Amino acid sequence: MDLDAIYTELIMEHSTSKRNKREIDNPDISEKGHNPSCGDEIELEIKFNGDIVEDLAFTGDGCAISQASTSMMIDLLKGKSKKEALNLADTFIKMIKRDIIEDEKLLILEDAMVLKNISNMPARVKCAVLAWHTLKEAIDKEEN
Repeated sequence: MDLDAIYTELIMEHSTSKRNKREIDNPDISEKGHNPSCGDEIELEIKFNGDIVEDLAFTGDGCAISQASTSMMIDLLKGKSKKEALNLADTFIKMIKRDIIEDEKLLILEDAMVLKNISNMPARVKCAVLAWHTLKEAIDKEEN
């Protein structure tokens, strides 16, 4: 099986999985994200244990890229500190903008690294970064 097939399979698996697409009882913060160019909408819910992301989930609708990116982000961020979560979000966004292109610097993104080539599809960039921007807004609001 070639890498493109593996990447496609991983994106489809995450975009259709329901494990991260749910509501959290009594989240500490809830933040809505919307991509007006294609209609993707998510609501991200986060529960913290002190400074640690204890639980993270989302509801909403969108294309396979936005849903997969959100699910991958959730898998990556559970158990991380707010600072680590923001650093990972910055790394992901820089990957999509091609500010970071070296694979060894992107390995920290785990499964989300498969979305690297979205940067070659300008119409899909906003889909891929929607959840990551929403996360940053949520943590910024929670800290202020």
